[in-house]
Amino acid sequence: MRNRLCMTRLCTLTLCLAFACSAFAPMALAADPPQDQRKHTKLGKYATAMEAYEMWRAAPGSVFVVDVRTPEEYDFLGHPTMAPNVPVQLWAGAFDAKKKAFPLVDNPKFVEAMKQRFKPADTLVLMCRSGHRSVLATHKLVEAGFTNVYSMVDGFEGDKVADKASPDFGKRTKEGWRNSKAPWTTDLDEKLVYLPAN
Repeated sequence: MRNRLCMTRLCTLTLCLAFACSAFAPMALAADPPQDQRKHTKLGKYATAMEAYEMWRAAPGSVFVVDVRTPEEYDFLGHPTMAPNVPVQLWAGAFDAKKKAFPLVDNPKFVEAMKQRFKPADTLVLMCRSGHRSVLATHKLVEAGFTNVYSMVDGFEGDKVADKASPDFGKRTKEGWRNSKAPWTTDLDEKLVYLPAN
């Protein structure tokens, strides 16, 4: 009888410890602030792509990876299999010849769309291409009352290789979700794509 009582207490203690560890898993995996000051957020919460994936795996019902890139990037370049697309910026519809780029403009429905999907206390990990737009998105959500928002510092594509001797010079093959072992796809899920009319 005494052995059975000890075993019951041991099992209960083990379960409590396992629960406590899983509850604090997102905080334990948080990355250090990035060296690039442009990637710093008001909340100071950061995660690498692999840390974000581990955070989600540990608590898929309470940690959400959100892709804040444009729908075009989400569709054509791929995205994390579990991430909804809520773009913080959208294509402006023109080409800027001076900057040699397609300019983006703020999505006026971003915060509203996020509030439709998530609660202000949810753990959100925001991901863009390389970790800059996720900062903009984080700031917008903090101003709207969200309190547990992480910025994925290396984004989906990662950073460009700076070594001129490398055959990958200038390519985004360094870090990032796509270059890690985290799952991604080019398939579109009706429940995850951005539908601005909704």
